[in-house]
Amino acid sequence: MSSFQPRVLLCLLLLGSGGAAWSQSHGDTLARIRDSRTITIGVRESARPFSFLNEQKQPVGYSVDLCMNAVDEIRRELKLGELKVQFKVVSGAERIPKLQAGEIDLECGSTTNTRARQQKVDFSYSFFVASMRVLTPRSIQVNAVKDLNGLPIALIKGTTSEKLFQQLADGELRAQFQSYTSNAEAYQALKDGRARAFPQDDSLLLGLVSADKALDSLEVSPLALSVEPYAVMVRKGDKALLAAVDRSLMRLYSSGEINALYDKWFMTDTLTIKMSRLTRDGFARPNKEAGVAALLGFSL
Repeated sequence: MSSFQPRVLLCLLLLGSGGAAWSQSHGDTLARIRDSRTITIGVRESARPFSFLNEQKQPVGYSVDLCMNAVDEIRRELKLGELKVQFKVVSGAERIPKLQAGEIDLECGSTTNTRARQQKVDFSYSFFVASMRVLTPRSIQVNAVKDLNGLPIALIKGTTSEKLFQQLADGELRAQFQSYTSNAEAYQALKDGRARAFPQDDSLLLGLVSADKALDSLEVSPLALSVEPYAVMVRKGDKALLAAVDRSLMRLYSSGEINALYDKWFMTDTLTIKMSRLTRDGFARPNKEAGVAALLGFSL
């Protein structure tokens, strides 16, 4: 055997072992968190009251509190005295790519568990169930999809509302779509008159309008277009981390602590969103059911 062959063999072995190590560390986030004593959480900028930046530009909200509870569970499980939390703001279009790329470990926002997304990521138990509705000026009544015909409609990139409305455009809807990267941008376009309708989950719409004290001029439609179960996202196949998140949610649900946490964010002086039957059922019987496009009759 020439001296060249052992060197080639050694290089192949090193490459193989390096690839295996990368694969293991990429797939076992919990082990990396234990070693680095750091976890990175993806949050949203304006998904009030779930995940948003307060006046001090700090991430807060219902989903953020749930994920911080999960961090405590992870810290206990790994027997760490301290676990550093890093936050990274992600948009609707960025959240899955950044999770897959390893830039964040958990995504804690207002992300709907859908069949399509299940092919790319894994979801925790549902922690809230919303419905997609349409925000408009009070002069515009939306009781059916046809009521939106001819209107400029604001859509957020990478969201279930964007996907659903693109499908509606293949049928009875004839409207002009405008794309935005955040709820705040779409909401401002509606207020400025550049858009006349803004479809999004009802809880998010109410969060925006209530914070802006604009309930006298804007209205959320009675028409519901979908059922949207929210959950925490982790990378596909990240079983140990997902199990820790699920355990933390189960503790909150079984102990009843979730009720006080819900009231903290949804039953306030400025915002009132009563707990829906589907949300309450999710606490009593934790599940990972995918969202449904109610009007179209299929899974999102």
